Amino acid sequence: MSAPMAIYPLQLLKPSTWELELESTAFATDNRWSNHDMDPTPLRFRTWSAWSYVSYWFSDASNIAVWEVASSMLATGLSWRQALPAIVVAYCVTAIPILLTGTIGTRLRVPFSVLSRSSFGFWFSYFPVITRGIIAMSWFGIQTYNGSECIYQMLKAIWPSVADVPNHIPTSSNTTSVGMMCYLLYWLLQFPFMLLSPQKIRYLFMVKGVIVPFAWLAMVIWAFKKVPPSVGLFAQHATLEGSDLAWAWLTALNSALSLYCGYAVNIADFTRYATHQRAQYSQAIIIPVAFTLCSFAGLAVTSAGIVLYGSALWDPLRLIDQWDNRAAAFFASFAFLLTTIGTNISANALVAANDLTVCFPKYINIRRGQVICAFIGGWAFCPWEVLAKASGFLSFLSGYTIFIGPFVGIMIADYWLIHRGRVDVPAMYQVNGRYRYTFGVNWRALATLVICIAPAIPGLIHSISPSVNVGGIHNLFAIGWIFGFWSAFVVYYVLSTLFPARGTFIEKAILPDDVMSPSVASTDEDVEKVDEVYVTPATIS
Repeated sequence: MSAPMAIYPLQLLKPSTWELELESTAFATDNRWSNHDMDPTPLRFRTWSAWSYVSYWFSDASNIAVWEVASSMLATGLSWRQALPAIVVAYCVTAIPILLTGTIGTRLRVPFSVLSRSSFGFWFSYFPVITRGIIAMSWFGIQTYNGSECIYQMLKAIWPSVADVPNHIPTSSNTTSVGMMCYLLYWLLQFPFMLLSPQKIRYLFMVKGVIVPFAWLAMVIWAFKKVPPSVGLFAQHATLEGSDLAWAWLTALNSALSLYCGYAVNIADFTRYATHQRAQYSQAIIIPVAFTLCSFAGLAVTSAGIVLYGSALWDPLRLIDQWDNRAAAFFASFAFLLTTIGTNISANALVAANDLTVCFPKYINIRRGQVICAFIGGWAFCPWEVLAKASGFLSFLSGYTIFIGPFVGIMIADYWLIHRGRVDVPAMYQVNGRYRYTFGVNWRALATLVICIAPAIPGLIHSISPSVNVGGIHNLFAIGWIFGFWSAFVVYYVLSTLFPARGTFIEKAILPDDVMSPSVASTDEDVEKVDEVYVTPATIS
């Protein structure tokens, strides 16, 4: 490998300095439409085995959001008897679209940002891509703030007087000196993980998938020891009845669905690296099992907290804050810190990076995209301000599933039913290829989105501003993902059947492996070389 050229400060101001070279094997005609990270994954980069996906999902299942979604069901008036079935159903359903879109990733070897062109049209695909990217960067900031709370609890366990450190930041800033210090420490701690290639980041999920579940098991044992289930978990009953109970259950179901069904659009970003198509089939089992177990931990510990502290502390860090055992508080907070890092990278940083890559392939690859996400999502977004003031904006972020559900429904209907897997991968990189549709827009997808998103908008408005009366239609927002997915699936299938886009149909799929020259087999030595190429200064300059 040749040594990278020296870069002088003034050169950094020239756009040409940041240009990425187009691979000789790329399907795009120039670097305005693709780069190394957007191209189909070559054989030597396909390093994710079945165990990689098992550790990935155990890693993501054991994060604060999964805990909070489960425990907040108790706060809404459900008992564990109603909450647990909603959780089991939700994550069994979640596994289906993830497996379907994950299989597309293993077959086509392209990320969602490229794959979406085949169903939305070359130019219209930027709508779901940009939507997903904005949401990912927003959640990156919020998860970073959650991670800073883990740092605070760890510092408090080591140095209790940290809670008494004087504040030198104005109250109007909605944070404190200690809060900003913890935020900066967490941001710096997670930043190096964004410099790893997707081939290497799977090791973080493996470590996290081993350590964190044991920490959660310890918390469940603590809960059952402090408050026996006969007194706590099993003794609690729902405080709702009738239609209120039914809508609360459906809302709980949709909350659990919304949490990870969005991964159906993300998962191709990871299954493109699978060693073979069967490697990702493990997701069908591990998703329901891992998420149900981790959700039960949240229910069990929160129910104990209700008895011990008099309220449903559905945020685990608020519960940890009540503990007198400093060692237990430190290690529990460390477990949540580790899980937040892994989730923030997989669910937000890498997602935003893939979307930025397709928007600016000439200048941005996955590594640069993650760095941009770290600064925009972590600092420009000012999550401490959002969490303190903008409850409506948080409702909007939670309501993004009314968009994600239709995106997934369109993609699955288009690939599996309309085109039946017969797609042209090279054409996805061509502006005027077969997926140009009408001026770059598949009007069937556009019409589907309008038809399926519009009914849920009043509910979204009501969630942001409860004072706005929209009538009973706001209940549709409570099942936003379910409604959005199935309505889009049906509407898109009907439109595409009645008005087929004949130019997109081919007799046989044209896959990357059919067109690209054979790559070197994937070995440990190859992966080391891949990582060297990925982190060399040449990838920045």
